[in-house]
Amino acid sequence: MYLTQEEKGNLFAEHGKDKNDTGSAEGQIALFTHRISHMSDHLKNNRKDYATERSLVRLVGRRRSLLDYLMKKDIVRYREIVKKLSLRK
Repeated sequence: MYLTQEEKGNLFAEHGKDKNDTGSAEGQIALFTHRISHMSDHLKNNRKDYATERSLVRLVGRRRSLLDYLMKKDIVRYREIVKKLSLRK
C-alpha cells in the first residue's frame, strides 16, 4: 500500500482535529488530494491504464463535491484548506 497508517494519521492530524478525525471534510479533502497526486503520477508512466483514469476522474469529482459542501457550510474553512493544499479554485 502506498499510504501507511502512520502517514494517514499524520495527514489527518495536520488537516483535521487529530489523527483519529477521519470524517472531517478537511481530512477527507487532504486524503483525496494525496490519492489524486499518486494516481496522476501513475498515469504519467502508464498512459493506457483506463481503469485508474476512470478512478481518478471519480475521485476528483468527490473532492469537488466536498469542496462545494465546505464552501456552502463555512467559507473560512474552505479558503484555509484550498490555501493549505494549494488547490486551484
